[in-house]
Amino acid sequence: MKTEDEARKILVVLSSPRKKGNSNTLANGIIKGAESAGADVDSIYLHGMDISPCNACYACQKKDSKGCAIDDEMQTIYPKLVECDTWVIASPVYWFNMSAQTKLFMDRCFALLAYTDNPFAGKRVAIAMSYGDTDPFNSGCINALRSFQDAFNYVGAKMVGMVYGSAEAPGEIESNDDLMQRAENLGKKLATLQSV
Repeated sequence: MKTEDEARKILVVLSSPRKKGNSNTLANGIIKGAESAGADVDSIYLHGMDISPCNACYACQKKDSKGCAIDDEMQTIYPKLVECDTWVIASPVYWFNMSAQTKLFMDRCFALLAYTDNPFAGKRVAIAMSYGDTDPFNSGCINALRSFQDAFNYVGAKMVGMVYGSAEAPGEIESNDDLMQRAENLGKKLATLQSV
């Protein structure tokens, strides 16, 4: 249990192939708000990391498992996921759902159960998404958000916030002052120790 003096630990998972892409820009707004409110924020950039698809070998689910059997860079992410109180997942919408980089990450989270007794329980999750269409339904953003909601609800994590909006060119979303303010406010909310 955290005391009032301990900073909340937040892990931001950036999954756009564009470092200055719109979902990453939204995530940076969340980071700004969280850090301004005293959170300890770490971020990882998935694109270019050596993360393989799940093999469906179920080694991670066997009794006395030592974790995921795939020796790749996801092994460096698992301890961060266990340690942090809150996860922020930032993804663009690609072909009516989350990006492939995000899906690889999500699938490999299946192995987290081997690292501690239900590491998802009590975790707080926020989502930042961008899409090219003007509508979150037509773009498929709603499909991705629903996927996150269903997955995290199933494992007992709590979805605590979402920011999403339309933009095409890298970083264009930054000109949406209202949305960027909402991202910053979400970061501040994530940094508080009160229940949300």
